[in-house]
Amino acid sequence: MAGADEALFRPVRAGNAFEETVERLLQSIRLGVVGAGERLPPERELAERLGVSRMTLREAIRTLADAGYVESRRGRYGGTFVHSTLPAPAADDRRPELEDTLSLRYVLETGAAELAARRCPARDQLAAALAEATAADLADYRRRDSRLHLAIAEVAGSASLTSAVADVRMRVNRLLDEIPLLEPNLDHSNTQHELIVTAILDGDPPAARHAMAEHLAGTAALLRAFLT
Repeated sequence: MAGADEALFRPVRAGNAFEETVERLLQSIRLGVVGAGERLPPERELAERLGVSRMTLREAIRTLADAGYVESRRGRYGGTFVHSTLPAPAADDRRPELEDTLSLRYVLETGAAELAARRCPARDQLAAALAEATAADLADYRRRDSRLHLAIAEVAGSASLTSAVADVRMRVNRLLDEIPLLEPNLDHSNTQHELIVTAILDGDPPAARHAMAEHLAGTAALLRAFLT
């Protein structure tokens, strides 16, 4: 499957390197490009082909190891091997539900970020929500993250938009509850949150929209990786 190998192990986008690396590796396993019991390409080669640092690659491999997809072996014939028995896939095809949710979220939340930047922003409200999300531990992260996204929608000044964002966030959270919380992703999300809020407070609608789109793409990559 040389063609599939080349297609999957191509450079990822710089904006969400960790999340897209996880997605590419899981795709290669689930599609059988790297079969059960087989070894992934050597770390140096794989990092070069994906266009990521070896640290990012190692974090992605550690994530898949924790989720039961791969194992690392030491020694002369060591490397990263796909488990002979993989986690059971979801009983139902989640793609229609997932793609519908992600599409709706993209339209609503990029629009909310753009509108928030066009208005006179509630600095204290956004700064407090950002600080809470940044300081949250793993157990409380999703709640604080949701509050920040809702705060952005509220600053946009439309009650209907805020309600719609709350509804889609409930759908997203139900999907997120089915995948592991990954510290590299949370650290990256915090960095992206700061970029989003800074663009809003600077009154820069295009930058706010772009920063939110990048942030949503990272979450989408992880959800697609684990749920489809």
